[in-house]
Amino acid sequence: MDIRVLQYFLAVAREESITKAAQSLSMTQPPLSRQIKDLEEELGKQLLVRGSKKVTLTEDGMLLRKRAEELVELMEKTKAELTASQETINGEIYIGCGETESISFLAQAAQNLQKQYPLIHYHIYSGDAERVMERLDKGLIDFGLLVGQTDISRYDHLRLPKKDIWGVLMPKDCPLAEKETVVAEDLRDKPLIISHQTSMNSEMFAWLQSDISRLNIVATYDLVYNAAQFVKKGLGYVISLDRLINTTGDSNLCFRPLFPAVEAKLCIVWKKYQVLSRASNLFLKQLREQLDTAR
Repeated sequence: MDIRVLQYFLAVAREESITKAAQSLSMTQPPLSRQIKDLEEELGKQLLVRGSKKVTLTEDGMLLRKRAEELVELMEKTKAELTASQETINGEIYIGCGETESISFLAQAAQNLQKQYPLIHYHIYSGDAERVMERLDKGLIDFGLLVGQTDISRYDHLRLPKKDIWGVLMPKDCPLAEKETVVAEDLRDKPLIISHQTSMNSEMFAWLQSDISRLNIVATYDLVYNAAQFVKKGLGYVISLDRLINTTGDSNLCFRPLFPAVEAKLCIVWKKYQVLSRASNLFLKQLREQLDTAR
């Protein structure tokens, strides 16, 4: 399977038209059609449903699109690393992270490094621990910032001295906001909005003292900013980490920590035995220096 043909296939999937895809690729339609047909024959699968106005992906086609995007992204990342200038330090650093205020630790490292190496560029991917580790395992990112209890045995890592605190984001004028902390019993009858990662968090299960299926979960979220808009409209209460949403000043929201306290540990991970690029090695060195200073 040729990477060039996968790029052709992605163009067709994006344009939903072989003719438009051919135009975007600066080629004619017949050879592009032949390449796609050969790809289907090679895989023994129909990838496209060719309609009169547009083409759509079959189920196999949707799977190939996902894998092809990963392969092309990895190829571009590898090419950029190999063609980096030997005279100057430049390159791309790919970071995956969950939602946490502690991303500022990585941002500070990047800012310090930029003073000496302004040609290094950063790409930030947001996702929960499972998605970050998936991209790390596939080589699509260099570092991951993981939040909470996670098996990191297959990675090298740096533990951050900071810890995030779990709590509840709610309207300031609700009765629960009068309390300084929130206990599990307070949430038994409340409509809850939880992150996808919370739904798999064993520590949170233990704190809630309940099977998650027995709770009144009205919504789940990836980004707490979006979930906060639902809170503002009165849909429910968000279980989230502290310091992600501004609750000061004229905000109509407030945050109350859980009791007993539930802390989320933080660590930066990268693949064991991975050969890091020069830019990534410098970034890792900067992270270690910051940790030494913080201790």
